[in-house]
Amino acid sequence: MRTDTPSIVLLGAGKMGFALAQGWRARDLAGAHTTLLDPVPAREVAAWCADNGVRLNPPDATIEPPDALVLAIKPQSLDEAAPRIAALAGPRTLTISILAGKSVADLAARAPHARAIVRAMPNTPAAIGRGVTGAFASPGVEARQHALAEALLSAVGGVVWLDDESLIDAVTAVSGSGPAYVFLLAECMAEAGRAAGLPPGVAMALARATVEGAGELMRQSPQTSPAHLRANVTSPGGTTAAALAVLMADDGLQPLMTRAIAAAARRGRELAG
Repeated sequence: MRTDTPSIVLLGAGKMGFALAQGWRARDLAGAHTTLLDPVPAREVAAWCADNGVRLNPPDATIEPPDALVLAIKPQSLDEAAPRIAALAGPRTLTISILAGKSVADLAARAPHARAIVRAMPNTPAAIGRGVTGAFASPGVEARQHALAEALLSAVGGVVWLDDESLIDAVTAVSGSGPAYVFLLAECMAEAGRAAGLPPGVAMALARATVEGAGELMRQSPQTSPAHLRANVTSPGGTTAAALAVLMADDGLQPLMTRAIAAAARRGRELAG
């Protein structure tokens, strides 16, 4: 296997699949050895493939089992795509799935020759190269394939590896769904600012910039805990302390977030069957 220029087949070129492909190209992992398969590719995807020498929907007979098969289709399409997956997932193919709710066992049942399967859950900031992915590797994944999976997934952000596949549901609840929680926080801050008398446009501008800046501050302070960063903003007896007394009360943000993430994880298990 050529870990520097692997042959890749991407099945599904929706928003997340296309984000992955763009990340691979930025790292010189995608090109003439890359194939995108999508029944109705967006015009942007087709133009990108043409510009970058990536094969788009060639005849199946011309596609051999690749070094890496990346599944980015909708989870409900798995059974329909199963014959194609089985044909492409050879015994030496690394199969990476980002299908929510579909386990390694689900994939192995539909690809009987697959030996190496990685189940991954990226999130939407992958579209700008700032995502984070939780991933689990099946026992059949060799060291070189693990390195290839790391290279392909890290092209759109950080990768956190799990030892237990069952934790994928918690990853989905925290980081997979997490961007929506942050966007809701910005909405709520803006609405609270409006209620405090700010013009709506001013309140939203302040809320957006604050969330963006706080996130960037955390990114640039990797050795500093969020709790310490919070303490740095909080003067005893000041305005921030007054607000945090509400947010950190027994019925405040922490128990609310705990219930929200538990609900998301529970729904993930339900969807998995």
